[in-house]
Amino acid sequence: MNGPDDVDVDPTGAPTGALSPAPGGSRGPAARVGRVKFFYGPMDCGKSTLALQIDHNLARQGRQGLSLVRHDRSGSGRISSRIGIARRAVEVRGDTDVRAVVRRSWERGRPVDYLVVDEAQFLSPGQVEQLAELADEVCVDVYCFGISTDFRGELFAGARRLVELADELEPVQVEVLCWCGRPGRFNARVADGVVLRTGDTVFVADTVGGVPDGTVSGSGTPDAGGSRADSSSGGVNSDTTRTSTESATVRYQVLCRRHFRRGEVGPDPSGPGQLQLT
Repeated sequence: MNGPDDVDVDPTGAPTGALSPAPGGSRGPAARVGRVKFFYGPMDCGKSTLALQIDHNLARQGRQGLSLVRHDRSGSGRISSRIGIARRAVEVRGDTDVRAVVRRSWERGRPVDYLVVDEAQFLSPGQVEQLAELADEVCVDVYCFGISTDFRGELFAGARRLVELADELEPVQVEVLCWCGRPGRFNARVADGVVLRTGDTVFVADTVGGVPDGTVSGSGTPDAGGSRADSSSGGVNSDTTRTSTESATVRYQVLCRRHFRRGEVGPDPSGPGQLQLT
């Protein structure tokens, strides 16, 4: 028996109800199963930019999609990139059922061929499973984008479930460098030049200029080490924030594995750094 938010299936295996393919739509009865793809990488590698580009390309092909986001840098329901482009999106909260979001779109006469989900590391494992259900039962293609590991170098709960369930895992190809010139993979949380290994699981931060940035981590999960602070506050490899409970300035820096393990942030971590994107 299906619950109130489950997808109904008739004896032939075709979905019925609000999520059924629209008559004459882009997907017929023999449509393939949808795909779940997870694009991942460290801070500043262009994940949100890629999410917006994929959404643009699919829309140009006549497909209809929904954009979802959890804890965007803008603090509102938008997918926003550091290079200045943005698009409105549905804000996913801790209790959001993404199947119900898709169902409401169908009920309003707007079919959903694909989903673009930014900051997917902040999703709960249950929400990731809902995305997989939409792909399998309703042939919706799902494109997720996010950071895989937190400031401790451990997988986020949402990212872990995506690694387990996704059909394809794609590292974002824009390379972010450690201060030594090696590829950067780890999002270190740094306070007064020291790489932190422990900290609050929910990180409430302000940008340096005092503009509130809100809660930037998912429920029960450390933030990425890549707080979505205002991008003008730091260089391409770091964001600077100040917690409401700490006197030290806390910033984030992408490091290679060697220097992340050693806790070495470079000779001048407070300097101008590399190209600054505002």
